[in-house]
Amino acid sequence: MENSKPILKGLLALALGAALLGLSAIFVRYSEVSPSLTAFYRAFLALPFLYIWILIERKSIGINLIIQPKVLGLFALSGLFFALDMSIWNWSISFTSVAHATLMANTAPIFVSLAGLMFLGHKIKSSFFMILCLAMFGVFLVILSGSGQDDSRLFGDALGILAALFYAGYILSMKSLTNKFSPAQALFFATVFTAIFLLPISFYEADKLLPPNTDQWTLLIGYALISQTLAQGLITYGISKVTAHLSSLILLIQPVAAAIYGWLLLSEALSSMQIIGGFIVLVSIYLASSNRD
Repeated sequence: MENSKPILKGLLALALGAALLGLSAIFVRYSEVSPSLTAFYRAFLALPFLYIWILIERKSIGINLIIQPKVLGLFALSGLFFALDMSIWNWSISFTSVAHATLMANTAPIFVSLAGLMFLGHKIKSSFFMILCLAMFGVFLVILSGSGQDDSRLFGDALGILAALFYAGYILSMKSLTNKFSPAQALFFATVFTAIFLLPISFYEADKLLPPNTDQWTLLIGYALISQTLAQGLITYGISKVTAHLSSLILLIQPVAAAIYGWLLLSEALSSMQIIGGFIVLVSIYLASSNRD
């Protein structure tokens, strides 16, 4: 029973982090700077908050371990995966709805589970894949109920799936890093590399690198605090306690939350079929959490 407490904390952290992360699309939709530059500011402006978390944690940073080529390469890889995920996902929101972009990006559990099983030797029960299929059925119910035949929306959906591939790589690399570092340390250094990789993309993409007014600075700081510091902080903590494939499945709370936020804040339609799909996703998460290996 004692051993289940850290796992329960990890599950709760993942659920709360995913719900908070559902707000990301709202920040991106209201941002007036380019999608990749918005992602850069999310990472860059979060660094002071994440460093404060490290100070509060009072755990020594293993610099000798960090500078080892394999570990440094893993941090760089996690940063690259996350930079590409955010940049592509932010662009997808320009072509499709908040719910679609977030739901497509959250097909990541499929890629996490397959990569873990085929390449990383993860032991995953067959029942998990059945639950994953049920969860993805709920996801696609939400997508198909509002997709229509708009080519631009289909392009946005495709970008969301591409972002999911990179997010799967990020989850797997962060799982490995949290085996060596505390969640705060792992997220801080991964975010440093994320900002480094996003900067040249932003230079290429944006005409102006600075937000145009105080309101936009406030929005971007809020984005960094809520989505990168609080949400990703909780998710990173959860990943350190729970298997990668189960973590990725629980993160499907994010698209459900995003659809609700889009309905409440952006007046995006929320059909009965989407509600049913969201309910199926939540039931699947409950089943996976109850039958974790």
